[in-house]
Amino acid sequence: MNEKVEQLSKILKESNNIVFFGGAGVSTASGIPDFRSSDGLYSKKLNRNFTPEQAVSHTFFMRYPEEFFDFYKQNLIYPDAKPNDCHLALAKLEKLGKLKAVVTQNIDGLHQAAGSKKVYELHGSVLRNYCMKCHEFHDEKFILQSEGIPVCKKCGGKVKPDVVLYEEGLDEATISGAVHAISQADTLIIGGTSLIVYPAAGLIDYFNGKNLVLINKSVTSADSKADLVIHEDIAAVMKEATELATQ
Repeated sequence: MNEKVEQLSKILKESNNIVFFGGAGVSTASGIPDFRSSDGLYSKKLNRNFTPEQAVSHTFFMRYPEEFFDFYKQNLIYPDAKPNDCHLALAKLEKLGKLKAVVTQNIDGLHQAAGSKKVYELHGSVLRNYCMKCHEFHDEKFILQSEGIPVCKKCGGKVKPDVVLYEEGLDEATISGAVHAISQADTLIIGGTSLIVYPAAGLIDYFNGKNLVLINKSVTSADSKADLVIHEDIAAVMKEATELATQ
């Protein structure tokens, strides 16, 4: 058995206020790639290349909505994706009363699909979409089935995903909830994130607890601050550690 996984299981067993903070790496085992790995977008109509970051910016959404939704539907919505072993392990820990919150940079809704109740979605969710005119709710199926620019069934206004685009600020209530949860935690597990996207990455500074655990395939800037660093697949690590801790 992996010594570090055993160490993590011991931390899970002894902790009663765990918070998990995760990024894109949590969903890769569910078949959702990091959209930044995309080659970007070439628009024949505009005769220009766009980076993924530009393609999901507020400016791009407002100026070129058709091209925005073309990129968005192809690269950010994965209707067939299912929760993986990491999502399921976290939901199990929450059910046992050990995990108090999940803070995620992901927009896929897989934590909730796995059964997690307390989830702070820093960057919103592809599952929620609202009319910019009358605020009518539309689900992701409506967006996927729309031709070109999704238009509200109720008033005809343009529908916008409830996703924080580049150039947009994070939701204050979500940030406040995440900060509070992290500041109260005895254990903070950071997984599947390189900790380079701010302001989300700055949330680690609010942790004052006992155990800081980092699970990521590559090295992060916070490795030196952590009590335990595991450079392995997060789904496999969380599954094994949770099973050991809850036997």
